[in-house]
Amino acid sequence: MIPRIDVTVAAIIEQGGRYLVVEEQVGSEIVFNQPAGHLEPGESLLEATVREVGEETGYRFAPEALIGIYLWKLESGATTFLRVCLAGVAAAPTTAPILDEGIVAAHWLTREQLQDRQLRSPLVLSCIDDYRNGIRYPLACLRHLALETDVDAKLA
Repeated sequence: MIPRIDVTVAAIIEQGGRYLVVEEQVGSEIVFNQPAGHLEPGESLLEATVREVGEETGYRFAPEALIGIYLWKLESGATTFLRVCLAGVAAAPTTAPILDEGIVAAHWLTREQLQDRQLRSPLVLSCIDDYRNGIRYPLACLRHLALETDVDAKLA
C-alpha cells in the first residue's frame, strides 16, 4: 500500500455551548464528526470549508479564525490526514437542505454528549477542546497562492 496524505478541512460552529456536528454513515458504522471533508483541486482552504459545511448541513458558514492544523495517521492503514480546522458562525438553511451522500443528519450537541458517541476520529474532540481553550489564529495565516499565475508572471 502506497502511503498518502489526505488534506481535509473541518468547521467548529458553536452556539450556546453546543456544536454543529454531522451524523454520518461510514461503511457499516454511524459516526459523528464536525462538518468536514477533503480539499478539492483549485480550492482554497476557506472555500473548501464553506463548501463542506453547506454540503453536509445546509448551513451558510462564515469562517472567523483558524483553530489548528492537525496531523493524524490511521492505525490500520497507510493514510495520514492533515486537517485544517476553522471556527466561525453559520446561518441556518431557509429550506430543507439536500445533504451529501452518507450524511444522516446534522445535530447541535455539547462536548459531553459527543464524548459518549462513536466519533469519526480523535480529531473531533481535539478540535473542540482547542476551541474551548481559546485557541484562535487569524485567517491571514492561511495563504492561497495561485501557482500557475505566479509561474506565468515570472515567465512574462
